[in-house]
Amino acid sequence: MTDNNGAANAMRREEKAPALFWALVPILTLVLLLAAAYSLYGDEAADGANQLALTFAGVTAIVVGRRHGYSYDAMREAALESVNTGLGAIFILLAVGALIGTWAMSGTLVAMVYWGLKILSPDFFYFSVVLICAIVALCVGSSWTVAGTIGIGLMGVSQQMGLDPAITAGAIISGAYFGDKSSPLSDATNLATAAAGADLFHHITETLWTSIPTLCICLVIFLMLGAPGDFDASGFNSELARSFNVGVLPFLPILLVMGLALFRYPPFLTIFIGALAGGVVAVILYPDAVFLMAADPELPTGWGLLKGVWTTMAQGYVSQTGAEVVDNFLTRGGMASMLVTVWLILSALAFGGIIDRIGILDKILGGILEAAHTTGRLVSALVFAAIGTNVLASDQYIAIVLPGKLFQKAFRKMGLAPEILSRALGDSATVTSALVPWNSCGAYMAATLGVATVSYLPFAFFNILNPLVTMALAFAGIRMLKAAKSTS
Repeated sequence: MTDNNGAANAMRREEKAPALFWALVPILTLVLLLAAAYSLYGDEAADGANQLALTFAGVTAIVVGRRHGYSYDAMREAALESVNTGLGAIFILLAVGALIGTWAMSGTLVAMVYWGLKILSPDFFYFSVVLICAIVALCVGSSWTVAGTIGIGLMGVSQQMGLDPAITAGAIISGAYFGDKSSPLSDATNLATAAAGADLFHHITETLWTSIPTLCICLVIFLMLGAPGDFDASGFNSELARSFNVGVLPFLPILLVMGLALFRYPPFLTIFIGALAGGVVAVILYPDAVFLMAADPELPTGWGLLKGVWTTMAQGYVSQTGAEVVDNFLTRGGMASMLVTVWLILSALAFGGIIDRIGILDKILGGILEAAHTTGRLVSALVFAAIGTNVLASDQYIAIVLPGKLFQKAFRKMGLAPEILSRALGDSATVTSALVPWNSCGAYMAATLGVATVSYLPFAFFNILNPLVTMALAFAGIRMLKAAKSTS
């Protein structure tokens, strides 16, 4: 036992952080491979090419780690621990796949599209989407829940109106992240305040100073992007009303999900219960369609309905109404549809865990921190550090906690209140996570809304502008609160 401990201690003594050159080798490898993947595959790079790029970059990081004395076991454990942090997100993603399938089968998506086409105008559609998603996300505290429920319906409305899906996805994400980062119910908001040592409600007050101006700018832009025209949905809506129930019952799964979210049920449980509710509503309203999904006419009715719901949650719903437009819209979902995205998240988190363990993140973030000598530069350094961590570690929570802890001392030294640090974390780490294709948030939004991250990225105006607004306020010295002096 003593010999083993001695060997372990000797191994730990051999570990040393890589110099900047070696720290950049895995990063540059990843950048070059991802650029090659998008050049060769375009939006389809997320179907496997990006995963291989991340895996190869991870192998490169292992080589660098071994060169600097890190054991295979240490790096393997770091990769596993990093993957473990993403398991919650993966299960939520799978639950969303099941929800999309049962909501397609139950007519819940159809009902959302029907009433969306009746109420919303193409002239103000993008503007309305931002407001709707912002309000709902502020109430439930989750951008993922908003995108995975009403976001799906709004994408369907946009499709039927002939509007740009990338702009619609950008509007959904813009509104959802405003609500997420401004809500006291948000886990990202609570994590940012914890990482900075800030008070939650003081943080909410301060974050509105950057969030509300950014939202107003976004609303103006999306209003200008409206598509005036002679859109007439009466014919399509009449067809939907003839074939589907567009009354109250299809909306029950949505109301259930929103209610559970408001009562702070865990996201996975909330969304999975919503998926089950969709299956129950489908059995009540469309038992024949459910039985068809079982693909086994010899089964007794009860077993056939159970298998139909089960199959839809696992493999997705296949619509067979005979109306091509409706069938194309409703054939979707299932946990299986999310597996490529799960693969992407696993690959990215493993890579992030390895480079964190061997000191690459600390080396790069430390270099950024050293350049911060004024308030404006310090906040900007934090913003770039958070964005960089989102890109490299592929996880929003790591991008909040790691820079938050690393910059705490510098913010205190400059006499800034912890709410300034937490606000900057929300304005950077939280919102930009959805802009990175291999980050768990970017992968989730792309899979849920059906639009590639690189396609909606230019239109996620809130997520792009919010970091710029927080840096502008810092350089202008606006609302840069000083820390209260200790009386002890």
